[in-house]
Amino acid sequence: MADGDGNPISTGVLESACFIYQNANDVTISDAACKRAAESVYCAMQEKSYSTQTWSSNLLNPRTKDASTVDWIFLVDLLNFSFWSDVDSADTGKSESNRFTVSWDGKAWTGYWSLCALVNRALVAGVPITTATFWNNTENCSDELLEYVFRSETSEQVPLLSERIACLREAGRVLTEKFDGSFINCIERAGGSAVALVTLIVENFPCFKDEALYKGRPVKIYKRAQILVADIWACFNQQSYGYFRDIDQISMFADYRVPQILYNLGCLQYSDALTSHIRSLNIIPNGDPWEVELRGCSIWSVEMIKSEILKAHPDAKINAILLDFYLWDTAKEIQQRAAVAMDSIPCHRTRSFFY
Repeated sequence: MADGDGNPISTGVLESACFIYQNANDVTISDAACKRAAESVYCAMQEKSYSTQTWSSNLLNPRTKDASTVDWIFLVDLLNFSFWSDVDSADTGKSESNRFTVSWDGKAWTGYWSLCALVNRALVAGVPITTATFWNNTENCSDELLEYVFRSETSEQVPLLSERIACLREAGRVLTEKFDGSFINCIERAGGSAVALVTLIVENFPCFKDEALYKGRPVKIYKRAQILVADIWACFNQQSYGYFRDIDQISMFADYRVPQILYNLGCLQYSDALTSHIRSLNIIPNGDPWEVELRGCSIWSVEMIKSEILKAHPDAKINAILLDFYLWDTAKEIQQRAAVAMDSIPCHRTRSFFY
């Protein structure tokens, strides 16, 4: 959606999420549970003084606030997808200790944090892994080198390695050919608008164009494009490269972890068929109606939680980004505290480079 001058005023994600919620067959949202979650989550965030500054407190995130930091964030969110492990499946013969793991700074990191750890490991080793022009140089940045960068301490290798390499090559070409080799030029072209930046990302980088067809209508979800903008906003504490006047237009980031949290809070409810499918650890293909409903209803559920918080606390400095960050960061704690924790569910299993 655009204004009279052609400037985007919406990413289209919230409109898509509302449509999915209103037409979903197998995922519903509990108003009562969203109201309960709103108050408990808000109080917990207040107790923890949760804000954009929390982003920099994570051990693996950069401490610097400069152009190199933007490069780091772009790379991480370019490759921020599909970290759920096959070791969770009973028929793999693997144990939890065998899941994809990166050792860095004296610790073993899994899941999303393994990506941050391997980027930091490569930089310290002198590999310019955050430099877009490096990704284009297949002599210096060979597939073999990238395989080494993504090496695991265990027998399980990183999922979708060939897709990650393809994303790097594609993004390197786009940044070099259109944006003088730097994502900072994308930020500057967006002119302080988060919506414009998300739009620019999905229009120029195909691997960020997270869309689906649902009941005959194209829907937009844009998980990685939105979290890229949100991470820059949070890292720079809403200043400098992180200033976006319309940041509240960004929704939560529909992945496989937050829907699980929302289910365990009682906010999302699934049909018996979908519940059985997820509990059996069966794959849901990317673009399947079940997957679209899980993601779209998660976005709308967080909007409902946000609305309830602002209704009860009009001066609250809250948006969907901070809610998503909090839910993701405190997933295990939430599951333990939630009234429905005994009825917890695994995350849904979709292999995709969109999330």
